[in-house]
Amino acid sequence: MEEQIREIVNRLTLQEKASLCSGEDYWHTKAIERLGLPSVMLTDGPHGLRKQKQSKDFSGGSYEATCFPTASCLAASWDRDLLRRVGEALGEECLQEDVGVLLGPGANIKRSPLCGRNFEYFSEDPFLSGELAGALIQGVQSKGVGTSLKHFAVNNQESNRMTIDAFVDERAMREIYLAGFERAVKKAGPRTVMCAYNKVNGTYASQNRLLLTQILREEWGYDGVVVSDWGAVSDRVAALKAGLDLEMPGVFPENDQAIVDAVRSGELDESVLDEAVARLIKLILQYMANKADGYRFDREAHHRLAVEAACEGAVLLKNEDGILPLKKGMRIALIGEFAKHPRYQGAGSSMVNPWRLDNAYDQAMTLPNASDITYARGYDIRTDAPDRQLIEEACNAAKAADVAVILAGLTDDYESEGFDRIHMRMPPAHNVLIAEVARANPNVVVVLCNGAPVEMPWIGSAKAVLELYLSGQGGGTALWKLLYGKANPCGKLAETFPEKLEDCPATAWFPMGPKGVEYRESIYVGYRFYDKAGVKPLFPFGHGLSYTSFAYSDLVIEPEKTDENGILNISFRIRNTGSMAGKEIVQVYVRDVESTIFRPDKELKEFAKISLEPGEEKEVRFRLDRRAFAFYDTHSKSWQVESGEFEILVGASSRDIRLSGRVRIEGTGEVDPAVWDKREPLPSYYHPKPGCNIPKQEFDALYGKPVVHPPIHRKGTFTPDSTINEIRQVLAGRIFYRILAAAARRMNRDTDEKTLRMIMQSLDEAPLRQLNQNTGGRIGKKMIEGLVLLCNGKRLKGLAKMLSR
Repeated sequence: MEEQIREIVNRLTLQEKASLCSGEDYWHTKAIERLGLPSVMLTDGPHGLRKQKQSKDFSGGSYEATCFPTASCLAASWDRDLLRRVGEALGEECLQEDVGVLLGPGANIKRSPLCGRNFEYFSEDPFLSGELAGALIQGVQSKGVGTSLKHFAVNNQESNRMTIDAFVDERAMREIYLAGFERAVKKAGPRTVMCAYNKVNGTYASQNRLLLTQILREEWGYDGVVVSDWGAVSDRVAALKAGLDLEMPGVFPENDQAIVDAVRSGELDESVLDEAVARLIKLILQYMANKADGYRFDREAHHRLAVEAACEGAVLLKNEDGILPLKKGMRIALIGEFAKHPRYQGAGSSMVNPWRLDNAYDQAMTLPNASDITYARGYDIRTDAPDRQLIEEACNAAKAADVAVILAGLTDDYESEGFDRIHMRMPPAHNVLIAEVARANPNVVVVLCNGAPVEMPWIGSAKAVLELYLSGQGGGTALWKLLYGKANPCGKLAETFPEKLEDCPATAWFPMGPKGVEYRESIYVGYRFYDKAGVKPLFPFGHGLSYTSFAYSDLVIEPEKTDENGILNISFRIRNTGSMAGKEIVQVYVRDVESTIFRPDKELKEFAKISLEPGEEKEVRFRLDRRAFAFYDTHSKSWQVESGEFEILVGASSRDIRLSGRVRIEGTGEVDPAVWDKREPLPSYYHPKPGCNIPKQEFDALYGKPVVHPPIHRKGTFTPDSTINEIRQVLAGRIFYRILAAAARRMNRDTDEKTLRMIMQSLDEAPLRQLNQNTGGRIGKKMIEGLVLLCNGKRLKGLAKMLSR
């Protein structure tokens, strides 16, 4: 293929090469018909195919597809095989719809439970995130369809996501925010990697040569296409130089011309363009080789897989007195409007149009004991306020039942792409309902439908809590399988559930802004902080109960001493000690017993999901390599192991360690450990405390220089990178915004309310340069330049520029 690619590159004109580096419209690459190169469709995922019915912009409906559980639920399965099979199904649906690249999975770290897009991401832990993302990628690409690992990198909030500058120290970037991407890239080789909107340490991700070329390509050996997030490119030539191949969407003809002009002037070496074009041609040829005209996937099989995935990802958080599984003959009060109008996915670009949707109420009515199940609405999903009449009806239903099953969680207004949550609370209507029903009947089972952690002020009153997450189109069927024990809950949390928002280490600096955000907590994300600082979570990372029980025994670690290049072999036995078949997720953590550099208390390094019949016992084996004991050394710019003792911890969660042993690892000796000792300038990082109050001077010392936030753009300093919100400081900007907002509402009048809110929020925070893409080319580059002049007080020049279009 390489020879064929080079031949095609040599036959392309300069203008054609430049044209390939941007899209034809919102979803397609450009075709070169004279050479037989077709356009390729890239479309949204990652938990289902969202193929729009038109290609001009984001508005308009999408074709029906299977809606699988979102990443938050899939991650809780801790099941590589399941993720691969879901990926295969997604690949098959892409083949049917002639989609060349599915835009997913998302591997960004869950820095804070408030990120509005957390439902699309896997975990707070990079090892788990990278393994699961890699498995999904392998599944999709096994069908000949490409994927797009996103959003690269340090993209952990929705607030001001298009312009925010993420200030993160080098160790945290390498160990936390890049490690998952690295694992997925090396494990699965996604055909594309999507760069993020935001800046990383002062440079837009789309123009960040350190990220896109030095790390991604040169260090990790990535040879696929780097594509921009939609509208993420600020400077097209600078982005190409940095390693960005494809700009999407591509409605700026001036950007193609800018590449041509840069080559002709000598600013851009044509060989750089040729390399990008070669990668794009490879993507096109891969699409052509795997195109499957007339392909049809098995919808029923995919639905069954969606139900299975929902079962596997559900987490039994609490089960007091063994109230679950429900017993035959019990009278059930099914409470909560989610039972009839389920919250099964998040809002935004990943919102799938499911061809089928199982809700809990309808599925209950198909059960043999349907006559034992009564329904009460409980709350109105359109409002947060408690409704006394609905609560009274729910309490009466609960009094007449043996068990009350309440479906509650977060409504669509609480979490979505485009904006972050402002607290961890559920709607008051849900919290009040649970508390009052529990007084009416103490046998309460709470089923949570949410994409991220929530506070649970009623936790002491609930006998059982089942975290269903956003469980896709099969969630209603999966729920009853789980409640009645037809399926044994086997999911475990891929993120910590703190008791309250103030316990989260990033809270003081999330989302920060409007132009910059400091990652002062550094490597202490999720359980790495809670365990180190001794903060008790509501439910720890890796937690999940079962209807059966498991015993761990016979840990063997070989050899007892190894050098830093050696492989450590671990084995132990696990037995199902209960009376029901089940699956246990075993987790292996590593602790550096005594380190010179600051490190977490423990870090996840391996895991497996083991299926066991009652009384069955299996041996579990793992191999840990050098990287499992290493940290990123900013002095040598490499992964280093410090000589000393390490503990191997085998557990059922990060707080439930069942087996442990020690091994001595020898380091390389290439670096004097004394250079790692920063106890004096960085005491808060060696001994983090509850609240994670890191002084600025310590973060500046860790970062390597004082962190200075970019200034807010004001009159006289506006540029195309200024946001709509910034230009509203001046009259011309306010008038323009009113016109634009009205037009956006008209254009999206057929769009659902959830998506419209995301669009309007994104519009407010969008840089002016995005207006071209966001309006399908209706607002051109000259109009944007004229608007900038106008808002800067240069009225005549601005009007002249706008009229010249």
